[in-house]
Amino acid sequence: MDKKLEQILPLVQKPARYTGGELNSVIKDPAAVDIRMAFCFPDSYEIGMSHLGIKILYSLANAREDTWCERVFAPWPDMEEQMRANGIPLYALESGDPIRDFDVIAFTLQYELCYTNVLNMLDLAGLPVLSSERTSLSPIVIGGGPCACNPEPVAAFFDLFSIGEGEEVNNEILDLYKACKQRGADKAEFLRLAARIPGVYVPSLYDVSYNEDGTVNAVAPLDGAPEKIVKRVIRDLDHVFYPDSFVVPFIDVVHDRVTHEIFRGCIRGCRFCQACFLTRPIREKSPEVISEQCKKLCDATGYDEISLCSLSSSDYSRIEELLEELLEWTPGEKVNVALPSLRVDNFSDSLLQKLKSVRRSGLTFAPEAGTQRMRDVINKNVTEEEMIETARIAFQGGYTAVKLYFMLGLPTETDEDVEGIGALAKKVVDEFYRNPDRPKGKGVTVSVSASSFVPKPFTPFQWAPQATPEQLRHKQAHLKETLPSKKINVSFHEIDVSFLEAVFARGDRRLSRVLLEAWKRGCKFDSWGEQFRFDVWMQCFEALGLDPAFYANRERPYGEVLPWDHLDYGVSKAFLRRENEKAKRAETTAHCRAQCAGCGASKLNGGHCDV
Repeated sequence: MDKKLEQILPLVQKPARYTGGELNSVIKDPAAVDIRMAFCFPDSYEIGMSHLGIKILYSLANAREDTWCERVFAPWPDMEEQMRANGIPLYALESGDPIRDFDVIAFTLQYELCYTNVLNMLDLAGLPVLSSERTSLSPIVIGGGPCACNPEPVAAFFDLFSIGEGEEVNNEILDLYKACKQRGADKAEFLRLAARIPGVYVPSLYDVSYNEDGTVNAVAPLDGAPEKIVKRVIRDLDHVFYPDSFVVPFIDVVHDRVTHEIFRGCIRGCRFCQACFLTRPIREKSPEVISEQCKKLCDATGYDEISLCSLSSSDYSRIEELLEELLEWTPGEKVNVALPSLRVDNFSDSLLQKLKSVRRSGLTFAPEAGTQRMRDVINKNVTEEEMIETARIAFQGGYTAVKLYFMLGLPTETDEDVEGIGALAKKVVDEFYRNPDRPKGKGVTVSVSASSFVPKPFTPFQWAPQATPEQLRHKQAHLKETLPSKKINVSFHEIDVSFLEAVFARGDRRLSRVLLEAWKRGCKFDSWGEQFRFDVWMQCFEALGLDPAFYANRERPYGEVLPWDHLDYGVSKAFLRRENEKAKRAETTAHCRAQCAGCGASKLNGGHCDV
């Protein structure tokens, strides 16, 4: 370990964030590889080490003999202060080497409020934050993840973006980089060639023009770049690369367990849910493969809990068969199985019995809205009767804690819809006390979490305005005032954070200037309440003559060119428009297994979905 680093670690919180050396971390001889790659997560170690995507792509890159991929996380402000004071540049955990000397620096963009951390990490590495000022072939700075569906607000800082799923395209990018490096090609040539790889977006090869009213006029490709960049999709999940080991952290992280993805996509089509549409078409992994891979991961890591990961786990078509597969070995190994993301309309007694044998925690459901009209607007396709029946099954099965997720500020929402949240939660409380077999002397815990609706690209609500901060504050106050029971605990997401999230979710390239200015004024770790400086952000918008409400609170006409229209995630704009119109009429659309709604995503999977 570097002596300077050794001296500062006792001065910071959680020094194990910065030491490396964890079980299953990959160490290679740097002289024996052609590519040094830094995989960066622009948030704290505890958040990044919980993320499944970085675990998959880290192992995938290290499966190559010619590549050494190392992990990098955003140092907490106390560590950053010590690093800058002692001249320690941002380094990779495995080797301790400065990442400015690496070939490829890849960031996963999971949340808009991590953008300033990207700039801060590049600067801490000793690199220019603007792509235009990094002129040599190395390092190439790559972005990916869900926020890459609209990368325009951070386009100035990245050399290229990987659009869609990375297991195949990442290797193609690394192959091209290796070839260009070996023949001495420059950065410009590499980017021109990279733009030809399906699923790769090179923002410098596109010119964006604007109308007088500030809306986008056109996005014009340059130098042979494609007009549309179509996302990459993995067709066969059973045979795609999956790690047989995870790096095991020294300290507690948010999700300290084996996480296993059981399928991609979602059959439901909730109109607010970006993940549903970004991850289509629907593809499932077989129970046998899931069980085998989970067993290997538990053996390699020592974890005693498995979390079955998907957007709606109980929609996995072979869920009970999967649980039976897992039950053949998990009880003997004393391994629990968690099944998050449950639907209230397919939670059965038989599923409960299987869950009881492997899980002891509370249950979480997401009605999202308190009235049936509002649930129809968002296409949740869940009734109050199904919600109460689910609570009955859970309480009869011995559960005493239920968490309910809702949103405030959804399109067309009224005060009556807000009051419906408390009313529905109260009915869940009442159902507990109707159970004659409830645990004696023990009450029920019903937690309501109410976040603020954020309109997102590639959803039917991508044209909808976000409720203003004033409107959201009224809704939060109204919900608290009308809660019908003290048995209900309610929590809210910070309104100003949601407002800024909406700004950058649907923003254009001009927001890069705001990001740069906010970072220069000290903004970072914006998703953490104690670090968030909303007043500084608003000062930056004002100084640069941009109105954040233009991006967050404005309803957009169907004819407007959206900043992300040159990217294709498979779901057609015509389908999203139809769904938006149905939302205005509070009309529902059946889920994919009941009837195909013609979203268009099946074209990315050879014309079919695994529904």
